[in-house]
Amino acid sequence: RNIKRGAQRLVASIIDCEKPVICAVQGTAAGIGAHIALACDMVVAADNAKFIEVFTRRGISPDGGGAYLLPRLIGLNKAKELIFLADDLRADEAERIGLINKVVPADQLTAAVDDWATRLAAAPTKAISLAKMLLNRSLDSDRHSAFEDEAWAQDLASYTADFSEGINAFKERRDVNFRGW
Repeated sequence: RNIKRGAQRLVASIIDCEKPVICAVQGTAAGIGAHIALACDMVVAADNAKFIEVFTRRGISPDGGGAYLLPRLIGLNKAKELIFLADDLRADEAERIGLINKVVPADQLTAAVDDWATRLAAAPTKAISLAKMLLNRSLDSDRHSAFEDEAWAQDLASYTADFSEGINAFKERRDVNFRGW
């Protein structure tokens, strides 16, 4: 019950949040800490960061969504390696295998995250929200369902002011000025 109401609920709330969630990792993200990071939409890590699927080191099985998230992010065999062996994974290796998005020097971590957050804040928020939903659902759906979801989302987005702004800016060959609605 503690896992369902605690770690799993937290990880699910990050995945299901309609807004993009950016994670900054400095130091060690182990166990549920790693899973919280992996649930985020974009992960930036300091070059001194590491990730550890620590569970088997303690004689327990993964929780907090790790067995669900890892295979979807890096493939089944690599997920098994990380979980079974519980070795430390350096940030550069995590980036190389696609577990995280970006590694930066530790003193540039805040600036890198701020840059992405600023860019997302200036983006068409409803379109980003719908894109996040489509991408998350695609991992558990078939092509036909994914295409239906895309058509529904595009129709919904077409009623936003940001959609009109994007089309008008394209026609007028000017920069967009999204408002978030």
